[in-house]
Amino acid sequence: MKKLFAAAGTLCRWFWKIFSTGTTLLTNLLFLGLALALLFLLYQPPVAVPEGAALLIAPEGDIVEETTAIDPLSRVINGYAGIPIHEETLLQDILDAINAAADDQRIKLVVLSLSKMGYSGLDQLQDIGRSLETFKKSGKKVIAIDDEYTQGQYYLASFADEILLNPMGGVHLRGFGVFRLYLKDLIDKLAINFHVFKVGTYKSAVEPFTRSSMSDEDRKANQLWLANLWSFFCADIARNRKIDQGVINDYVNNMPAHLRQAEGSTGRMALTARLVDGLKTRPEIREHLINLVGEGDEKGTFKQIHFADYLSTMPSSFTDTGTGKNRIGLIVAQGDIVYGKEDMPGQISADSLGELIRQAREDDTVKGVVLRIDSGGGSAFASEQIRQELLLLRKAGKPLVVSMGTLAASGAYWITAGADRIFASPFTLTGSIGIFGMMPTFEQAITKLGIASDGTGTTRMAGAENPTLPMTPELEQSIQLSVEEGYSRFIRIVAEGRKMAPDSVKEIAEGRVWDGANALDLGLVDQLGSLDDAIDAAAKLAKLTDYTPVYIQDSGSPGQQFLREIGLLSISVLERLELSPSGDLSLLRGIARQFDFLALTRDPANIYAHCLLPRGVFVQ
Repeated sequence: MKKLFAAAGTLCRWFWKIFSTGTTLLTNLLFLGLALALLFLLYQPPVAVPEGAALLIAPEGDIVEETTAIDPLSRVINGYAGIPIHEETLLQDILDAINAAADDQRIKLVVLSLSKMGYSGLDQLQDIGRSLETFKKSGKKVIAIDDEYTQGQYYLASFADEILLNPMGGVHLRGFGVFRLYLKDLIDKLAINFHVFKVGTYKSAVEPFTRSSMSDEDRKANQLWLANLWSFFCADIARNRKIDQGVINDYVNNMPAHLRQAEGSTGRMALTARLVDGLKTRPEIREHLINLVGEGDEKGTFKQIHFADYLSTMPSSFTDTGTGKNRIGLIVAQGDIVYGKEDMPGQISADSLGELIRQAREDDTVKGVVLRIDSGGGSAFASEQIRQELLLLRKAGKPLVVSMGTLAASGAYWITAGADRIFASPFTLTGSIGIFGMMPTFEQAITKLGIASDGTGTTRMAGAENPTLPMTPELEQSIQLSVEEGYSRFIRIVAEGRKMAPDSVKEIAEGRVWDGANALDLGLVDQLGSLDDAIDAAAKLAKLTDYTPVYIQDSGSPGQQFLREIGLLSISVLERLELSPSGDLSLLRGIARQFDFLALTRDPANIYAHCLLPRGVFVQ
């Protein structure tokens, strides 16, 4: 019996050994296979630019000054989970590709395909348009091709020599407008008490919580800058298309009549108005481009190189090589201004931006700084923290030049008013010099639910910030006094920075928003110009003739950089496998933007310098 058990034991040991070895071998083979498959997918062969090719400018998602600081690995996980990935295209990448192609003999023409382009500020599209105009001066053509065009897409397409439209498509010009959700009736039904404190007749950021409609003052102010921006928009298109500016307004205002004449065809209507040069189907467009540049490697395609691939053949702009002794630091600030360090995507953290400003101040090779800002403001406390860091930069003898993007208002103007020079686009919205505070209490709401809040304290202010209790008169008066002091401080900051009399600032303040051209006339900005103009101005102020502009960025730890690179490669895999989900959530994003600053922005005193102009609310 013992021999039988011994034999059985030996057999089991051998079986387990074989099973264990086989399992290990199989696991290793599977791992090796997966690793080889991943390497195959991630392998990026060297990019070759075909001779006589078309450069394809086909941006995806929003055009941004700075890509969103979100963990790429999280984006990959979201992609597999079916959560839409919000794409972005860096403005400078588009400019770099077009500018390089102008002198590249391998590039014969530029093709604009804008169907996947999301939100973009008109100032950004104007910058791209100017690059296209420079490209055309080299004797090369620009052709726009798409099934249809939104307002922003068409504005950029108008810079092309030839605009082609699908016969079933249209040019969807509608005009600009600001339309918001007003929540007062809902708030009343929910029995929420919104305690609002503000200074400024035109400070309309609180109106959605206190009104059921737009105030007359806000309507008047909005109508002024909307009309100016629409005029600039139409003037550029009219010049590009060599048509009268009135044709565009007639096209929009009398659309039913024009559509009847075109027998209901939006494509023929656009062609008759000379907004496009031809109506062609996709196969006809491909054939047209093949006749211009030849057939590509894949049958039925025209010879082309995507601008993202083209960029891999050249160094990026404003990249630090580590060799320059005279550098102009470029700091990008995009999003709502928030207090503290832990910022979320689309926010400007006071602590994080302050660190970048200190980095530029302490770097002896940085002789001047350009702050590129696209923000509607946010926390008043955070805005002041950033301004103090910028003051120290100037005290260190380094000139500060501000380049305003689409929006540089309220708290964003607070931090930039003291710059040596301020550049804006005609399409920039700025000003909004005003302050507000807001705090909801829920004592009536919880009473409806049968909940009571009660207690005792040692002073009148004990429990004053408890949202389940009525606001005490002492806290109410304190917040209002703080808001008034903040507004007075704002006026002084602008008056000192812009060398204006305080009374003159008050006349153009009151929370009123101004377009870039009006802001220039009022003295709120120094010059209309691009980011490149601002960089040149900073170099002149620093008395530099030989200099290198470089981004000042928080690169993170080596480990974070490694994870970011892995994440970016993983996103590339998703795109190759076509696993990136799609879906148009622009409407929901637009609604969310109206209120997200209150949910995400924080201020120690609940006092804000914020301009309520959601991105894309009037352009797209």
